[in-house]
Amino acid sequence: MDQGVNFFDTARAYGTEPILGAAIKDRPRDSVVLSTKNHAAGVSAEQLVSVIDTSLQELQTDYIDVFHLHGVSPTAYDHALQELAPALLREREKGKIRFLGITETSPNDHSQDMLQDAVKDDCWDVIMLAFNMTHQGAHTRLFPQTQKQTIGTLIMFAVRSLFSVPGRLEQTMGELASEGRVAACLGDQDAPLEFLLEEGDAAYRFARHEPDANVVLFGTGDAAHLDANIQSILKPPLPGPSRAKLAELFVSLEGIGLDGPGAR
Repeated sequence: MDQGVNFFDTARAYGTEPILGAAIKDRPRDSVVLSTKNHAAGVSAEQLVSVIDTSLQELQTDYIDVFHLHGVSPTAYDHALQELAPALLREREKGKIRFLGITETSPNDHSQDMLQDAVKDDCWDVIMLAFNMTHQGAHTRLFPQTQKQTIGTLIMFAVRSLFSVPGRLEQTMGELASEGRVAACLGDQDAPLEFLLEEGDAAYRFARHEPDANVVLFGTGDAAHLDANIQSILKPPLPGPSRAKLAELFVSLEGIGLDGPGAR
């Protein structure tokens, strides 16, 4: 917070609401934006209302800025929209939450089918979506509609093992080249994105300076890593030629760099 971070995302499933609540309790409430989530699958409207009350207690706050239905699959969207969204709207009227959000199951919904439906409905104020250098489909699938509807966007999967584990990028590009999904030259290079190396922190900079990205999310359990991530996000945009090259290489690619926590 002293470095300027004011948006904090947690979830019931993470078990970190009490930690976040303790961390912010001595700060002015309007100096932070609190985002939390709960899974939609198998949850009734009554259960969801109870969850919101528990989150308020554990966050030690009177209201939640953004409450998301978490990890909604395409097949679960009707339940989220017809059964749970009305309950969220009622809780918003009571002042318990300010904005309604919905998040996708990125590793299992590469075409972002659920969010393509969600952005057509007028009840969602915020969406959480996957977007990175090798998964740019939101440019055409989602961002035009989020602009039109003035829907806030929270970016996840900006950096995963593809960009952080040594050797993973080279291995992945080799596999994709052999499948014909990327240019053959990318599979032959020891440094397939060598043109980005001199830029530094390219993955975060790519996501951070996307015009339609409002917040770039990252997680960490290490203070030094936290500082490094903040510094990466504060760096200037990638040069125009580098962004154009990334679009040329990967504009038709999808589902890459979306590994879940268990795969890292």
